[in-house]
Amino acid sequence: MAAEWRPVRQARTHELVLESIEEQVLAGQLKAGDRLPPERELAPALGVSRSALREALRVLETIGVLVAHSGRGADAGARIVRNPDDALGRLLRIHFGLGSYRLEDVLEARVVLERSSFEAAARQATPEDLDEAADMLARLRAPGIEPAEFNELDTAFHVAIARSSGNRLVSTLTAAVRESVRPLILRALEAAEDWPATAAALNAEHAELLRLVRAGEATAAADLAERHIRGFHGTLVTNEPAGPEADTNGEP
Repeated sequence: MAAEWRPVRQARTHELVLESIEEQVLAGQLKAGDRLPPERELAPALGVSRSALREALRVLETIGVLVAHSGRGADAGARIVRNPDDALGRLLRIHFGLGSYRLEDVLEARVVLERSSFEAAARQATPEDLDEAADMLARLRAPGIEPAEFNELDTAFHVAIARSSGNRLVSTLTAAVRESVRPLILRALEAAEDWPATAAALNAEHAELLRLVRAGEATAAADLAERHIRGFHGTLVTNEPAGPEADTNGEP
């Protein structure tokens, strides 16, 4: 069904453009992969200026539902996509940095999400589903791995397990919550007194987590996931402020 574009009201124009596009998506008239009309056509169809349209398109690109290509040719223009992981993680990281959430909130959210994902993965993931997590673990064990690379692969390991649980929303939320504290975790890894020993201890838990999931030991996997998160992330709660608001609102 072709999308039908109608003029929008002029007040807060870019937000009204967003509402119009959202309506088309919810009505099923715009789907992932569809291209929007060129600006020179879409702006008059909506009854808005091209600058207001561009502002709305930038917002959609930021939240991961639109990708825009400049220039000419088949790839030029704006296309509807589904890319929530990076966008949600970026948004949550900014709000965490602003002090919107306490570090304890992030810790508890991780525990809830990852208990669920490890338990579900243990119950239903196939060996093939877990290949990505196994690959991340092998790379985490590389001799001489530095904290920055370890931090990236650590996140990828946990997200791979969440993805293997079969719940895409859980995997997206897991990635976003973990991404929100990635800089803080990296600083803690870099500050470890004995980095090789720290990496080895974390990898021992990673290996046992993967073994439990492969063995289908759902409760044990969920329990270890919680201990694993509370063990390292828990030290951050006691040692680090939650953000710039901590000094003014009493939150750690």
